[in-house]
Amino acid sequence: MVNEELLKAVKKAKCFLLDMDGTIYVGDKLIGEMDKTLSLLRENGKKIIFLTNNSSKSKVKYEEKLRAIGLFSNKDSVYTSGIATAEYLNLHYKGKSVYLLGTDALKQEFKSMGVNLVEDKTPDVCVLAYDTELTYEKLCKFVTYLKRGAYYIATHPDVNCPHPEVFVPDVGAFMKLIEESTGLTPSVIIGKPYSGMGDNLMQTMNLSSDKFIMVGDRLHTDIAFGNACGFTAILVLSGEAKTTDIGKLSGKPDFVLDSLNDIVEYLKE
Repeated sequence: MVNEELLKAVKKAKCFLLDMDGTIYVGDKLIGEMDKTLSLLRENGKKIIFLTNNSSKSKVKYEEKLRAIGLFSNKDSVYTSGIATAEYLNLHYKGKSVYLLGTDALKQEFKSMGVNLVEDKTPDVCVLAYDTELTYEKLCKFVTYLKRGAYYIATHPDVNCPHPEVFVPDVGAFMKLIEESTGLTPSVIIGKPYSGMGDNLMQTMNLSSDKFIMVGDRLHTDIAFGNACGFTAILVLSGEAKTTDIGKLSGKPDFVLDSLNDIVEYLKE
């Protein structure tokens, strides 16, 4: 049975923000006929933006993966917490010197967006990203610059990066380590569940919050992000969250679907 409120939200929406792992695929396997579902969204005039907190990879890498499994169209976009952080820097700290604790891929992305990166002098701003190429030397530089007064920004707060076999410490874990070393916490955190990515998108796309639908499988990041931005928030049960989690964790979904594929019924109306 079609939910009339969801039908109204879908008709009004101009842009679908989609989490990736657990929402449109699991590992390298599509969830159902997700390629057809996304094609139908496009045919109905919906802009698709793939959203991720992972700031270790460039958007090009994500585009390559999505293309390889048949989910990416040239009409789509990938938006990472890394890109959102560079946009924030350009808006609030244009031309200021920045030390980035991050991968080479993210450094290249920052440079391509005009961020003034420095290595060996005290910067105006320090950015903590998910650095899978971390060295102790880089970490020591980062905490030293913070203690000298650099402004502290983190790309996102995830404690662990999802992995099927091992625990992978993410930015949130290093925030705790850095706090123990320096007594300092980030002044700004950009990624989900905070509203930074959504604020940027509303501004750059010139759309109000009711024109966005956020779809994800995590209550405390995806759905809480949607809530923080004022977006319609759809929880899908194809990944992490279960119905029994609703009300126990932060993040209150407006609607719950077994998977994003169920949205097809609302596109046929």
